[in-house]
Amino acid sequence: MAPRLLPLLLLLLLAAPLRADDQADIAAVRQADDSRMAAMQAGGDQGAKFQALFSDALQYRHSSGHIDTKASYIAALTSGHTQYTSIKLEERKFSVAAPGIVLITGREMMNEVSEGVPRSLHLNFLGVWRNESGAWRFLAWQSCKLTP
Repeated sequence: MAPRLLPLLLLLLLAAPLRADDQADIAAVRQADDSRMAAMQAGGDQGAKFQALFSDALQYRHSSGHIDTKASYIAALTSGHTQYTSIKLEERKFSVAAPGIVLITGREMMNEVSEGVPRSLHLNFLGVWRNESGAWRFLAWQSCKLTP
């Protein structure tokens, strides 16, 4: 009988509700990620907002394969080199990976203008937020293009 209980116990553990701390962390990261996306669409004058939201260790890996650091990504966003004209989330899921680390996975439709060339992108993504001295900072991004 004991071997039959193991799968049931595993299912119950996986379905267990989030701890209160996890729920608070996810709510804080959701708000921070919403601020990040709004600032990305607002563009040029958001340098101070990006400085506050982005971790000094930011690694932003674009679907093109290009990799930005905090400094290079802020420069691209504030100079007008890269402009995000719309970001439409199709799915966004949050999970606490470890204390102080929240992962975001999902799909989005994004319209951007890069070096004067408009593009529409349909992406799968993974975002990572880290609690740094009590403030949630955007640590990493990885996306890949979805085929139509």
